[in-house]
Amino acid sequence: MLVLSRKVGERILIGPDIAVTVVRVTGGGVRLGIEAPPELPVVREELAQAIQEEQGRKAKVNRG
Repeated sequence: MLVLSRKVGERILIGPDIAVTVVRVTGGGVRLGIEAPPELPVVREELAQAIQEEQGRKAKVNRG
């Protein structure tokens, strides 16, 4: 894992197509802006896990 320090307004580039910008820093968190191509899904980890669990439940029901 790469760990970086950034200030508000500074960006991190991930390849040629993805940029992460520090928008705001508060006592309890950091607000990030993410620019990525529209065909690349960008979701929070907990949402991705919930979607995966729901798909697993649906697959189980469809199998009988």
